[in-house]
Amino acid sequence: MSKSLANIRARQLFPYFQRLSRYFPSILFYAVGGEYVVKVPSSQLSKFLFFLKNHSLSRYSQLIDISAVDYPERKYRFEVFYNLLSITYNQRLTVTVAVAESMPLDSVTSIYSVAGWFERETWDMFGVFFRNHPDLRRILTDYGFKGHPLRKDFPVTGYVEVRYDDYLKRILYEEVSLAQEFRVFTLENPWADQSRGTR
Repeated sequence: MSKSLANIRARQLFPYFQRLSRYFPSILFYAVGGEYVVKVPSSQLSKFLFFLKNHSLSRYSQLIDISAVDYPERKYRFEVFYNLLSITYNQRLTVTVAVAESMPLDSVTSIYSVAGWFERETWDMFGVFFRNHPDLRRILTDYGFKGHPLRKDFPVTGYVEVRYDDYLKRILYEEVSLAQEFRVFTLENPWADQSRGTR
């Protein structure tokens, strides 16, 4: 589908999303580059996604991805994104929901079975808890991993380092030890020793 056809399709969908606000009065929708973004309260997320998947004028039958962004200064710290695709209408849609750190989201695995993997990844990386998930475990980090690496307050060095010991023939978890002192690099001379001003 060409860009102009996609824009025409997006303009045709605008009245449809306006009518949706009668059934889901708390949603907020807007267009970005011919594609729609819909903000939904967490309490209506499952019902809204079920509607989008099964309604004859939307048919968003595929969940492409679930991701999140961390805004530590906000009350609702995490913005979770559900990227949907309607093969019938060749249209993409992003559904977003804001959640606080201690606030669980309902799992949508009963609507989109592929959500199981994406929710595990979002739980592992950001710590967003999905209620009623059939198997919510870490998926990208180790079982004993501490913290959630994509949070803004997670230290760049991490909390522990992992190495294999040839003598003991096993993996060891140790406190992080930095081999050199922290240095301030500048664009003019990135390798200069800042304490002495020499290389």
